[in-house]
Amino acid sequence: MVSTAVSRRQRRETQRSVRYSHRLQLTVAISSLVTIALFAGYCVADVTDVLPGPLTLTNVSEPAFANPATAKAGTTIAGDFDATKPIDATAAARLVDELLAAEGVGSDVSVIIEDAQGTVDAEHEAGTAREPASTMKTLTALAASSTLNMASTLDTQVFLTQTDGGNTLTLKGNGDMLLGAGTSDPDHINGRAGLATLAGSVALALTQRGIDTVRLDYDDSLFGEERVPAGLRASDGAGDVTSGDYTMYYTPVSSMAIDGGRQYTDALPAPANPDDSGGYPELSQHTAADVAERFAALLAEQGITVDGAPTEGSTPAGVSPIASVSSATLAEILAFTLRHSDNTLAEEFGRLTALATGAQNTPAGGTKAVHDVLDGLGIDTSGLTMADCSGLSPDSELTVRTLAAVQQRNLTAGGAAAAAEGLSIAGLVGTAQYRYDDESVAGLLRVKTGSLASVTSMAGNVSRTNGGALAFAVVVNNPEDMDAARSAIDAFITKLAGL
Repeated sequence: MVSTAVSRRQRRETQRSVRYSHRLQLTVAISSLVTIALFAGYCVADVTDVLPGPLTLTNVSEPAFANPATAKAGTTIAGDFDATKPIDATAAARLVDELLAAEGVGSDVSVIIEDAQGTVDAEHEAGTAREPASTMKTLTALAASSTLNMASTLDTQVFLTQTDGGNTLTLKGNGDMLLGAGTSDPDHINGRAGLATLAGSVALALTQRGIDTVRLDYDDSLFGEERVPAGLRASDGAGDVTSGDYTMYYTPVSSMAIDGGRQYTDALPAPANPDDSGGYPELSQHTAADVAERFAALLAEQGITVDGAPTEGSTPAGVSPIASVSSATLAEILAFTLRHSDNTLAEEFGRLTALATGAQNTPAGGTKAVHDVLDGLGIDTSGLTMADCSGLSPDSELTVRTLAAVQQRNLTAGGAAAAAEGLSIAGLVGTAQYRYDDESVAGLLRVKTGSLASVTSMAGNVSRTNGGALAFAVVVNNPEDMDAARSAIDAFITKLAGL
């Protein structure tokens, strides 16, 4: 009896299991059919544009794109680098003779061509000191990059002091003259550290402390009292140089500035790319105060009341910053300096070199520090007189031998690679982007240009099409025709690649 009952119960359970399995299969089948039907319905609705989606029966216009910018096709035009490859001295001398005979060059000319081992293959008055204009920056670049930690940054910091009299913020600059007025921009050198980002971080720190009202000081003491080289200071303090009002070309070095102090206008708007050159707008002569005013306005936008106008002060001792933003690396800033021939940043690198070597914290201390570092590197500085670190001031003089010796260092780079990486590349970037007259040499010429009212100059190194390399320098003072002299230099450096 028990066995029969168990058997009947097992049969009933089996039957229920079979029925459940059938119902499950039916449910899955119906669900699948419904899903397929819904998908098919959506596809139909999408195709007929009843519902939004990627499918349509309507004709779609073909997108039109602007014509691409002209691109240079890459070709193998230079052999493998061979530092021992000699130069045909006769051919080099012929190029020098062509330059000297070119229309408009005049007679105040020095030029030198050396192979990659420093052998002089052709020269003319190479030991005569002449005014170099911005080729002077190559000396400053080599000295700075041989002294400073080029991977380091210049941080702009904010400190908080709390006393019974109230809360005070101190904005301290450490040399970043390429601050951005907005948020930090990781994709560019100019504006890498943004004041809006700094203000946001400070506002958050203050809110967490229950602070909504502060006074604002700013510390611009980094470079002491003397900020302008003597050659740029007139008796009235306004300053004047042979190429015009220096406020277009120089602003006193400062612990902080927004976009180097450039003040763009509707007539001369800022470039879309902050790392591009936007011409020569007038430069603010009080850049640290500008930064403080902008920072106060940004704090107000964050709900922090700034009591009164920002005032210059000192950073409190023994206090850690509550927020900071970091510049691009010094190597990147040096590249920006050279490619835009930025006089103020060049002067700043001289001053940073002075601080690092213990020299006097003055413009004269900056030039002395650069000179001393070059001497320590074994650079021939005979005839070198530095009125500043940029070449903007009158009365600077050097020989093309010194310029070529710096370029010999750039050929081997080493620890001072930043001095070479920042050079303008003909056909690609920088002030010499269009300073050549044959497309076949685009990318082979790495140079620094120089230009003042009575000076046109250039120094650099060249990848020769046969696989070797060379260093060169040319300085023309008092040309008979400036435009013609510049064109003669362009033709000269173009032909260097073929030696």
